[in-house]
Amino acid sequence: MKERELRDLIAEVKTGRLSRRAFVQRMIAVGLTAPMAGMMLAQSGVPMQAAEIPYKPTKAGGGGLLKILYWQAVTLLNPHFAVGTKDQDGARIFYEPLAGWDAEGNLVPVLAAEIPSKENNGLTEDGLSVVWKLKQGVKWHDGKPFTADDVVFNWEYARTPETAAVSIASYKDIKVEKIDDFAVSVKFAKPTPFWADAFVGTYGMIIPKHLFADYIGGKSRDAPNNLKPVGTGPYMFDDFKPGDVVRGKLNPNYHLPNRPYFDTIEIKGGGDAVSAARAVLQTGEYDYGWNMQVEDEILQKLEAAGKGKVLITETGNIEFIMLNSTDPATEVDGERSSLKTKHPLFSDPAVRQALNLLIDRNSIEKFIYGRTADATANFLNAPEKVRSKNTKFEFNIEKANAILEAAGWKKGGDGIRAKDGKQLKFVYQTSINAPRQKTQAIVKQACQKAGIDVELKSVVASVFFSSDTANPDTYTHFYCDAQMYNTTMTQPDAGFFMNQYLSWQAATKENKWQGRNVSRWRSKEYDDIHKQADEELDSVKRAAMYIKLNDLVVTDNYILPLLRRPKVSATAGNLKLPVSGWDNDLWQIHNWYRET
Repeated sequence: MKERELRDLIAEVKTGRLSRRAFVQRMIAVGLTAPMAGMMLAQSGVPMQAAEIPYKPTKAGGGGLLKILYWQAVTLLNPHFAVGTKDQDGARIFYEPLAGWDAEGNLVPVLAAEIPSKENNGLTEDGLSVVWKLKQGVKWHDGKPFTADDVVFNWEYARTPETAAVSIASYKDIKVEKIDDFAVSVKFAKPTPFWADAFVGTYGMIIPKHLFADYIGGKSRDAPNNLKPVGTGPYMFDDFKPGDVVRGKLNPNYHLPNRPYFDTIEIKGGGDAVSAARAVLQTGEYDYGWNMQVEDEILQKLEAAGKGKVLITETGNIEFIMLNSTDPATEVDGERSSLKTKHPLFSDPAVRQALNLLIDRNSIEKFIYGRTADATANFLNAPEKVRSKNTKFEFNIEKANAILEAAGWKKGGDGIRAKDGKQLKFVYQTSINAPRQKTQAIVKQACQKAGIDVELKSVVASVFFSSDTANPDTYTHFYCDAQMYNTTMTQPDAGFFMNQYLSWQAATKENKWQGRNVSRWRSKEYDDIHKQADEELDSVKRAAMYIKLNDLVVTDNYILPLLRRPKVSATAGNLKLPVSGWDNDLWQIHNWYRET
């Protein structure tokens, strides 16, 4: 979708010829997130319109115990140290941000009194600052008042390198100043189109200054309240056994009336996705199950028990195969997959092009994921306004064979192609998970028919996705030839999501393999366009830039998108909850209730 087309659609929304919802859905279809579509409209003079969230209970409490099952257990409860979704969600029942994102990409105030806009003087025309007005009368669980001092402290805490906060990227390049007890200004060093990052959503949860001020910097991991949260949320801390269970109890002084409905809450960890789905959908032992990466055929059978249902929520998440642009078998200065090397097979564009043709995406969608994923040729799929129409995928073994043959890769007596003494053999890894092993098998079978020998490797998820710098089997080390996983869109803007292909984000020994560019793919053109998009205040021009970035990374075939993966969860049939693909599962836990 080109810039002119985007502007025409916005004009139709302004005149009422196209609904806001229809516009957002069109944008999702071309690869933008719903929040990015919402901000594009807002910057063009169409205000955000967060839908009213339904809630029937007329008093707080009375709902008994809410049982939630996460098959990856919570390990800590400080949101600034939450490296994964499970820990972010565990913290969210106790801590809150200034605002969150609803399913349609609208900002919803939580600890903020209102959402900043040009109309309320919260936003400036130059994109250099934003003013947040805070809700008054909010108390921490220990009775202390929540004020602007807490907000400023969280900025100082997260931006201090010695604190080692995972949220540092959202805070290190801004300046936060107290205006009065219930207002702060956030100032940017350059024009910033996506201003709703710090203090918003996943990385926006706020911890109390009076309990963490003595633990900023190098002492951050010693804070007793890392494991015993004192927040502003609907539930107060009751008990926590890391790697097992988190328990909370109703906050009697919560800042919203008649909330929360449940008297107590429990998040239990452990098991696997299938057993979690069964515990909600078939036995009814639990009320809610997280991340149902389970074959759809199994989910449908479990749903037939009539005790629960599957919730499918639009997100920007993508399941994909990544080809290593460096050589994992060669060590340079004590480092494998070094930027100083090139992959002996994948440096040939013909090999990458052939592999892209050997992925039967339609079969993977139909026979494994069903309702829970859609085949795609794009890496950036949401919101719709940034989903490229310039790409397409194809499954064609005959064409793949022809491309390899023409490039000089000839079959030997063993049926495996070779060129210049190098056989077309590589290792393809992923985490242990039934849908992923079945996907591996489908790819391997097609590759065999094209004369490519693929060795499959499966790694325990807790190892594959860990941040252990000493473990060579983590996905960030990428010490094999190809790998597959799902990358989540933790922010509803494409800027952070697409920075994982910037040259300076390459994962290396020097940065302890924490760089987001795990494939080590590099392009000066990509770098330059991303820099421009970071400062482009015209939302339509910016969307066009992200479409171009998607096309650059996808057409070079080091990154092979497979499936758009929505958020899939399991819920008891009588549980009522607002869901959003752009925020935590528990972002509206204060509005959950059971319909009787």
